[in-house]
Amino acid sequence: MARISLEDLQVFLAVAEARGFRGAAERLGQSASTLSDAVRRLESQVGLRLLNRTTRSVTPTDAGASLIMRLGPAFGALDEALDALNAWRDSPTGTLRLNVPGIVARVVLPPIAAAFLAEYPGIRLEVSEDNRFLDVVAAGFDAGVRYEERLERDMIAVPLGPRHQRFATAAAPAYLARHGTPTHPRDLVNHACLTHRFASGVEPAWEFERDGEVVRIQPQGPLASSTIDLQLAAAIAGLGIVSSFEAFLTAPLADGRLVPVLPEWWQPFTGPWLYFPNRRHMPTPLRAFVDFLKRGGVGGG
Repeated sequence: MARISLEDLQVFLAVAEARGFRGAAERLGQSASTLSDAVRRLESQVGLRLLNRTTRSVTPTDAGASLIMRLGPAFGALDEALDALNAWRDSPTGTLRLNVPGIVARVVLPPIAAAFLAEYPGIRLEVSEDNRFLDVVAAGFDAGVRYEERLERDMIAVPLGPRHQRFATAAAPAYLARHGTPTHPRDLVNHACLTHRFASGVEPAWEFERDGEVVRIQPQGPLASSTIDLQLAAAIAGLGIVSSFEAFLTAPLADGRLVPVLPEWWQPFTGPWLYFPNRRHMPTPLRAFVDFLKRGGVGGG
């Protein structure tokens, strides 16, 4: 048997974990056709089909699943061996891969990332924006960032960024002049609401809280979008009321394009957390990032 490329084995693992060539290609920064060629080459060399391919999904064969079970620990040991070389360097090197939600990618992480990379110039930071909760290790990430209600109990969690945030509700002055200003969250059922829609199709309820009372409403309106940029543009244009992370609304509230709606009901919540599995060996770039946050790096403590 010809010598099998470690790179082809890594491609096979990435495709199997992503359940598809497109997702693996995005993660590895290569074309799907290049990854497909690598898997075909590997299958030809071992003389077995390792992945079942359909137009909708890619799943391991029994032989492929057996190989995955053995390759995971083997590559883990190889990564540990290479990572151990960091002990001989003045400053750690390597790649830190994070999966973070939109609010963190756009507002919370930028100042933290800038300060961290300035302190650790040998580390490369790769960030993917994703609002879903997922198994970060299986998806090829070192760690994820999520909010407390979405953390798995067996994960280690480290505070990242501001410890207190709020959901804010706002509308353009012109909209409120035409339709009136709500005085209670239940009034919103009679207003045009600009809602967030997840990739799953779910449009979450809006929650409001005051003096221990929590009110939930299911907003309805002319726009449902997965991007806050479109919701904000519609709100500023006077099409309805928007509700989102306060940090997303700071600029238009400050310059008067939007005005607060029901600010006494804005619901507070705990800030985001960096989460990762408890494992015997933590990759050096991740260890450096955790230590940086624990030292209070840009509000990380």
